[in-house]
Amino acid sequence: MQLNDAQRLDWLRLIRAEGIGPRTFRTLINRFGGAGAALEALPTLTGRAGRSVTPPTRAEAQAELSAAARLGARLVALGEDDYPKLLQAADSAPPLLAVRGDPAVLNRPAVAIVGSRNASAAGLSVTERLARELGAAGLVVVSGLARGIDARAHKAALPSGTVAVLAGGHDRIYPANHAGLVAGILEAGGAVVAEMPMGWEPRGRDFPRRNRIISGLSLGTVVVEAARRSGSLITARFALEQGREVFAVPGSPLDPRAEGTNDLIRQGATLVAEAAHVLEAVAPLIGRDAEGREPLARDRPDLADAPIFWDELDVDGIVLPMPVDSFDPPEPADDRARLIGLLSPTPIGTDDLARAAGLSVRVVQTTLLELELDGRIERHGSGAVSLVG
Repeated sequence: MQLNDAQRLDWLRLIRAEGIGPRTFRTLINRFGGAGAALEALPTLTGRAGRSVTPPTRAEAQAELSAAARLGARLVALGEDDYPKLLQAADSAPPLLAVRGDPAVLNRPAVAIVGSRNASAAGLSVTERLARELGAAGLVVVSGLARGIDARAHKAALPSGTVAVLAGGHDRIYPANHAGLVAGILEAGGAVVAEMPMGWEPRGRDFPRRNRIISGLSLGTVVVEAARRSGSLITARFALEQGREVFAVPGSPLDPRAEGTNDLIRQGATLVAEAAHVLEAVAPLIGRDAEGREPLARDRPDLADAPIFWDELDVDGIVLPMPVDSFDPPEPADDRARLIGLLSPTPIGTDDLARAAGLSVRVVQTTLLELELDGRIERHGSGAVSLVG
């Protein structure tokens, strides 16, 4: 399938209408045979439902397309050749995906790596090794551009290919200081994708929406660090619902950042200590067609006769709407607080700690001495240190 310009505009107007999410969009397309006919029927349908839904005007939709084009993004429709085939198999796949970069990377075998924003230095080190080795084995690394585990996964996978999924629009990079990372991903031949329109500032509920795209693009999702009730566990939940593999890196029972990953392993996720554990599980899946229905097949009676549900997505029951700041708290302001945040009960070398903190080894050693005198850290062999208590 390949949309012409008029059809793409109609698709954009329909999906941007308030209250119409991917499932409702699909139902409307199948019931009326196309977005244009669905738009014409929309006033009658919404009138019967006791509500009024007004789609954007053609001029407003064209303005969004033009703004995306100026930034180098184009809207790829579900069912088109450049649309990610794995994501297409997901029940809640976005009808339109705004893509910057090389679309070919979206259809290469991929694995997601997600985890804590306030990651430990040990977690960052594991992430870097996994992303680099998975990339060397031919896998694309997908993540959500957040600071911490996500950013480290993207950076380590730059030479081999990485995909960043945004929670907002392409012109609203979040966090803003990762604009340089986005540029690096694009320059290296990766891709950046977004479901939300240009100008959209991400809200709390947009992060779960983003997470189901991260898992949907991937054969499996690796969770490196995650506290209980964290966004990374939402990604793992979506992966399970989409029939994908779920992997977890174990951590110390004393570290709250490992509670979620340890729970995942207890519940049946594959324990991951090295990239080979992931590769062994996904190798049989590579090259296999994504299993799932043709999303817009018009001969599907169960879709054509389905009721119209005025829902954006089933994310309200997952997390309560909350400010973006609660998803991404500010980084520690001073060196001591930064190092304490990176330390964990898992021993980590001074060099790795310095690289994670972005500080010189001399500054790290001085600060560690202060922390040792305060009884906050324990020293191990080979210069490794861990947090006490």
